[in-house]
Amino acid sequence: MEREKWLFIDSGNCDPAYNMALDEALLTWHSEGKIPPVIRFYGWNPATLSIGYFQKAEKEINLEAVKQYGLGFVRRPTGGRGVLHDKELTYSVIVSEEHPNMPKTVTEAYRVISEGILQGFRNLGLEAYFAIPRTEEEKAGLKNPRSAVCFDAPSWYELVVEGRKVAGSAQTRQKGVILQHGSILLDLDEDKLFDLFVYPSDRVRERMQRAFKSKAVAMNELREKPVTPEEAKQAFYDGFESGLNLNLQPYELSDEQKREVEQIAETRYRSKEWTFRR
Repeated sequence: MEREKWLFIDSGNCDPAYNMALDEALLTWHSEGKIPPVIRFYGWNPATLSIGYFQKAEKEINLEAVKQYGLGFVRRPTGGRGVLHDKELTYSVIVSEEHPNMPKTVTEAYRVISEGILQGFRNLGLEAYFAIPRTEEEKAGLKNPRSAVCFDAPSWYELVVEGRKVAGSAQTRQKGVILQHGSILLDLDEDKLFDLFVYPSDRVRERMQRAFKSKAVAMNELREKPVTPEEAKQAFYDGFESGLNLNLQPYELSDEQKREVEQIAETRYRSKEWTFRR
């Protein structure tokens, strides 16, 4: 079967507002028929805490700690919980809801898109598999998460190795287009991560952090030889091509497109109205 051509963008390390603005712009351009579906890889400069669209910034986040660590801070256009973007490969996938290979439900679309991530982990010698919440308690936890920390528990069809979550993703659907983006952890500073959230008491924090160790893990903890960012990019690039049966074509933004992205970053993702809207 002939492979479908999608665009591929490696935008390197960008500031947090620009990262979110570019994902939004790609969604809009695809909805207007200006570009085909696209897969994007990116990083963060500075390291950043991103929060989900529905989170309450001042109630859930220790903003003083964010400042002390010199982190960026941004609200995503997608749902989900707080993510520390530091030593990771971040990806986004932009594709029409009407694409023949895209299921109508969010969870099933996750499964199809995440096939590329699954293959990426396998390319690195890690036996990853999809998380499927089985017990009623696990399913209830998806609806009412006890923690503001994204990697605290896997959602439907997120990626797990040895029972622990290794990638976290979030999805939104706007203008007839699916945007799914997520973090593939290379390394994780757990203490820093847990410093960034607000807890009812120190005891609660300790209990949650202890439990977290059994729920999430970074890739380099699972391998004898650490993965470099370049190796990770290649493995997941190949993973998306094989997992989604694609032929990825490198794509560079025009100057006009870059200006459009910068305008979205300035008017939305750098504005306090957006960031602290809840």
